[in-house]
Amino acid sequence: MRDCTADIFIAGGGMAGLIAAAAFSSAGFSVLLADRAQSTVSGDAAADLRSTAFLQPARQLFERIGIWSALAPQATPLNALRIVDTRGDPLEIAEARTFEAADIGSDSFGWNLPNRTTRDALLRHAESRPNIALRFGAGIDEFLPRTREVLAKLTDGARISARLAIGADGRESAVRDAVGIPTETMRYGQRALAFAAKHAVPHGNVSTEIYSRGGAFTTVPLPDCGDSHASAVVWMNLGRKAEALAALPEAEFNDEMTARSMGLLGRMERNGDVQSWPVITRHAKRLTAERTALIAEAAHVLPPIGAQGLNTSLQDVAALYELACSDPGALGSPEQLDGYERARARDIALRIRAVDGFNRLCISGNPVTGMLRSTGLKLIHDIAPVRKSVMNAGIGRR
Repeated sequence: MRDCTADIFIAGGGMAGLIAAAAFSSAGFSVLLADRAQSTVSGDAAADLRSTAFLQPARQLFERIGIWSALAPQATPLNALRIVDTRGDPLEIAEARTFEAADIGSDSFGWNLPNRTTRDALLRHAESRPNIALRFGAGIDEFLPRTREVLAKLTDGARISARLAIGADGRESAVRDAVGIPTETMRYGQRALAFAAKHAVPHGNVSTEIYSRGGAFTTVPLPDCGDSHASAVVWMNLGRKAEALAALPEAEFNDEMTARSMGLLGRMERNGDVQSWPVITRHAKRLTAERTALIAEAAHVLPPIGAQGLNTSLQDVAALYELACSDPGALGSPEQLDGYERARARDIALRIRAVDGFNRLCISGNPVTGMLRSTGLKLIHDIAPVRKSVMNAGIGRR
């Protein structure tokens, strides 16, 4: 097969990889993206059932690289975040506070989109760009960084040469392994269940996070589903409890979900299947190697709290994109990769510590820990300068 040459080789065709491809192609770089999995469209049974809340900096990136107009019609604004801490068995509300985007001069914190909708739009965009080549169904067979280029061989036989390789190939990254970057992993014994749900009470464009022993129960607004209101749900529990919940008949699952949501959205009913995955924190000890940068879950994996996961990944994309645009001739150089490491390593470390610590507080059933959660929530919300500072930091606003 003929050799393939591009400015940038992206390993990984998930949302982070596709967004990176859109970004670099908008700046005039040629991009070759490969993924071991076949491309999926929304009609596939395996399509992603989750949704993603894209915060303000993500929209700013999307507007700059020309993809927001395709996403906006399906986006549900997130105008407020309601945090609820609970205690007891059966659960009762210990403290509840609502954080309003208007407090930091915004109409909304972000916009929620179903993952399959976003992915379809990103695929269509990539297919329409003459400087993006897509090779789905082709993983990495060989990967060799050199001083001036990266050479790779794909499982379909294609041989690739690129000035910069981007590992966007997930938590078990082949690129990361190939360049010998070690990782550190923290496990919590939790699993997350993700699904869509219909409910009786309108969400009012308010996202809700309800904390109790085992983890968070999070609802994120979606457009109405027929005559019903709808939200995306991520429900974290200790592993055995999560597995038992996922195995329940649908009617019993709905009863448990309605009780766990404290009835804040009225009667809740699952709408579709449930996806489940282990909750971990993982980070790469370095973000770069010769001619290579790691982004997204190849670089960091976070528990699904506060919409930090993919939004942190998009800050990786934005940082690498800004550096490449500032000096296109230095693409993939040691100086540019050092700049990326400096731009992202500290922020990633801070977010990991914050999310990991908060998740550990939420898992615990200790009454003292519960009191700390409730007291912390009151202090953060009720002191206006602290509240505004935390909200700005949470959405990644500089």
